[in-house]
Amino acid sequence: MIYITTPIYYPNDRPHLGTAYTTVVADAVARYWRLKGEEVFFLTGTDEHGLKIARAAEENGTTPQEWVDQIVNRFYEAWELLDIANDDFIRTTEERHRTSVQKLLQAIYDAGDVYESRYEGPYCVGCEAYYTQDELIDGKCPIHERPAEIHSEDNYFFRLSAYGDRLLRHIEANPHFVTPETRRNEVVSFIQRGLDDISISRAQLTWGVPIPWDPSHVTYVWVDALINYISAAGYSEETSEGFDRRWPVWAHLVGKDIIRFHAIIWPAMLMSAGVPLPRQVASHGFLLVGGEKMSKSRANQILPEELTKTFGSDGYRYHFLRDVSFGPDGNFSWEGMVARYNADLANDLGNLANRVLNLAERFRGGTVPVVSDPDAPEEAALREAAAGALADLAGFEEFRTKQALDGVWRLFRAANAFVEATEPWHLAKDPEASERLDAVLNALLEALRVGAVLISPAMPKAAAELWRRLGLPGGPGDGPLEVTGRFGTFPATTVEKGDPLFPRLEA
Repeated sequence: MIYITTPIYYPNDRPHLGTAYTTVVADAVARYWRLKGEEVFFLTGTDEHGLKIARAAEENGTTPQEWVDQIVNRFYEAWELLDIANDDFIRTTEERHRTSVQKLLQAIYDAGDVYESRYEGPYCVGCEAYYTQDELIDGKCPIHERPAEIHSEDNYFFRLSAYGDRLLRHIEANPHFVTPETRRNEVVSFIQRGLDDISISRAQLTWGVPIPWDPSHVTYVWVDALINYISAAGYSEETSEGFDRRWPVWAHLVGKDIIRFHAIIWPAMLMSAGVPLPRQVASHGFLLVGGEKMSKSRANQILPEELTKTFGSDGYRYHFLRDVSFGPDGNFSWEGMVARYNADLANDLGNLANRVLNLAERFRGGTVPVVSDPDAPEEAALREAAAGALADLAGFEEFRTKQALDGVWRLFRAANAFVEATEPWHLAKDPEASERLDAVLNALLEALRVGAVLISPAMPKAAAELWRRLGLPGGPGDGPLEVTGRFGTFPATTVEKGDPLFPRLEA
């Protein structure tokens, strides 16, 4: 099974472009694996405990539970808007999660890796994270750039310091455990400097999962949150059958700001509890606007619904999968999104579909005979482009979404060049070229069919609509990719032109 997760998001505001980026990438990768015929379990959710939630609820005159119940609907709406096909949505206020947290913590406690001590030091409420003075910048959180609060209380601690060598050995033996390489090097360097034990409880907070051996403490929100991945996998179930099918996870997708939690603290906790480690923690950079990380304080936070009104869900998904590389920081601009939409979607794909379906209706009444001419040099080039596009789609397996889409766009450009080279409108005037015209139209329709299959992980709505216009049964995701994604002979269906798939936008 391919088990894929996003981080669980803090429901203190609407999902912005950065939050949505992780989720769109995870969804496209999950759709790719389904297209390959794999069983997939794709998880996202919300992290609903902690001081920040408690304070927000108090400020809004409601209880924490009532507050998160209101806010979580914004995530449901956003993921529906972006065609996110997750298999599960975990909330840390659910009973299955509370039971899993207490079960894992008890296992860590029974392993002798928990002790009680006093914590005093900086704490960022925005991150819900402890910092050392050396990690602060002028006394401020390096992520939120706000002054850290000083917390002091008796807490329970996890012996993270005891797991440094084991973590290093695991990373060395599994070089793809943390990707990309820059993040792996960062994690290794951090471990080599020596790990400090971490607090796993809060005594001055009631909004959280009670510690099983001492209910006067609640679980530190980050420890609570990390456990969501096994909660949804069935860790608390009476039998392990479901959990053993899903776990270990194929990949956790996370932003670079939370890599240490996922690549150091989380695997150390699992080691202590005797639970297998994730296969991979894949980290991406920040999505920048005007060269700066999005935040409400900078007033540069953009919401997905502000863009889908213009570009639609497919245009939105395509832009971020095609123009933002998974790993380094990426930049967003309206002008860049319009340019990409017009060049790739309106021109390359939209114009191709419009021309080919129009030619099929005009010259063959919408039904093209089942005939091909594999010996024609132009058609051989089209077949080669289709084979390359199918091979490049495997880029999704390593989160190289740009590569995966570059391949299919080479196919669309090859098909546009094929139209110009063969000039079917001239062939239609020559009675002796009737069979050649059939072969040309058939090859072009087949290129659209293969293209619909290959774009379906990135643009599910457009792929389904193109498939429908091609008159094909089922959907572009039906059948094994090794068969449906290969260039062959288009079946004798009746096609429909319809309105432009992607109307051109004015800058």
